[in-house]
Amino acid sequence: MAEGGGTQLLKDGSDADFDLTCTPCGEDNIREEAIKYCPECQEYLCVTCNQHHGRLKATKRHVVVDKDAAKQCLVVAKAKCHYHPDRDIEMYCKTHDMVYCVMCIATEHRVCEGVNKIEAVSKSCVNQTEIQQLLDETKKVKDVLSATVNKQNDNLTTIDKQREVIQEKLDSTEMKLIEQIRQIKIRTEDCLNEKHATLKEKLDLSIDQTSCKIKELTENEGQLQITGNLDIEQQFVHMKLMRKAATDSFNLQTSITSDGTLSLYYTSDTKLDSLVMAANALGQVISDDGGKKGSEPKHYRIKSKREINVKMDNDASQCRIIDICQLPEKHILVADRGNNKIKELNVDYLIINVCDIEASPRGICFISKNEIAVKMANNKVQFISTKFSNLTKTRIISVANGDLYGMIFVDDGIWLSGPGSIDIYNTAGTLTKNINNSDIFKNNVKSLCAQHMAVSGGMVIVTDFSEGAVCLNKNGTVLRELRDQKLDMTRGVCEADDGTVFLCGYGSDNIVMFSKDGKCLGELIAADPDLKDPINMLFDKVNNNIIVTCDDNANIYIIELE
Repeated sequence: MAEGGGTQLLKDGSDADFDLTCTPCGEDNIREEAIKYCPECQEYLCVTCNQHHGRLKATKRHVVVDKDAAKQCLVVAKAKCHYHPDRDIEMYCKTHDMVYCVMCIATEHRVCEGVNKIEAVSKSCVNQTEIQQLLDETKKVKDVLSATVNKQNDNLTTIDKQREVIQEKLDSTEMKLIEQIRQIKIRTEDCLNEKHATLKEKLDLSIDQTSCKIKELTENEGQLQITGNLDIEQQFVHMKLMRKAATDSFNLQTSITSDGTLSLYYTSDTKLDSLVMAANALGQVISDDGGKKGSEPKHYRIKSKREINVKMDNDASQCRIIDICQLPEKHILVADRGNNKIKELNVDYLIINVCDIEASPRGICFISKNEIAVKMANNKVQFISTKFSNLTKTRIISVANGDLYGMIFVDDGIWLSGPGSIDIYNTAGTLTKNINNSDIFKNNVKSLCAQHMAVSGGMVIVTDFSEGAVCLNKNGTVLRELRDQKLDMTRGVCEADDGTVFLCGYGSDNIVMFSKDGKCLGELIAADPDLKDPINMLFDKVNNNIIVTCDDNANIYIIELE
């Protein structure tokens, strides 16, 4: 027989195969036939281990049984006390309707009524119907707990991804601040170099002038020293020239002295220093623990409203902005249905990039740090890279119902609104799930069609072209509804950082607010002729604005909040 650490050894060198083997021997990789079973230890025992089991102080009172009785499930170990694990449960307390060990009864239930041994009360209290009911109740509780664990795991996945998103925002903010500081430093260095060059030029000129005067004085001095060899007229000339040179030199020296010593000084911007040094963090990270008491929602109001025209000079058709999303670096992307274009706007809402696509867009969503996806009317989804400050088309997948509004990205799945269902595809183009509209919209009204959608923590908010929206978990189960009769033909949806949800009515030309627990908070904007047929919205986290897009309109509307 082979030897080695991983080989199972036999005590007697035999290769015999046993129906039941000794549990303690098996822990040492030794196969030995079991002859007994200890219900207390829940172990099978060979001859030798059974002898030791009967000698040990901790186990010698255990009642072992024949292995065949245990094999036929005739032996069940006595239940142990939760508070005294070394004692069996033997007593019943009628006052508390619970079973205990003798120690519990002696210490905690001495004054209770109806204390008896288990065998005295069990025959009259146990029946198969009750056992079955308990089994059924236990199964239901297990199912509920399993569902709770699944929900908590989903929640854990969500907060992990939220942490990643926030980390990306922190990294982006850091890079933005570093770049801004670098630009400030460059501008300050330019100012330093300019002022240094001015002073250097002035000093160089002064040095040249002074050197020339010194040379002139030296020459005149030499001429004057030989005036004895000159006639009286030349002596007179050289005296006057030297007098003038001396006077000019004196005036030059006086001028230089009056200018004083030239210097360069640097004074830091105390306001900037104070602002940076006083900051404890790049921003505020808020955790929502589910809010049993519930935090008070913000009371948003309009501070201002303005229009931004996003039509380009080379747009061949009417500009129609039907969807909008925001990149991690804060830039805005709008989908122009009229010109088959995706336009990128900077934080000041100025067009900086454009990408032509092959068909009319119906939806746009953020996929990853450097990628977006566009749903097109030709039943395709175009992926676009946003790397290197460019919009570059990459791959395409085929989908159904591409001509309808509504598109988001959740947990590696692309959710697309359809006439009868929400279709979920993976990024490779495989349909992975359908969520039927009749299952999620009230009264199973099949005429209702999913419109634009938004991700809200672990939920997906879906507008229904009626008076509101539904909130789904990621499996498509309705968690709650957001409804108000002031809304008509609801299409657009967005969410603020605090969880406030905004819905816009395509037929009512208004925006209605809801708290994160589903309570209607009233209208942000009542019927507004400027917001004619609003289609979708975006909460701009950079500027604390809501951006609204409207049907057949080249403008986006910037709603500044306070």
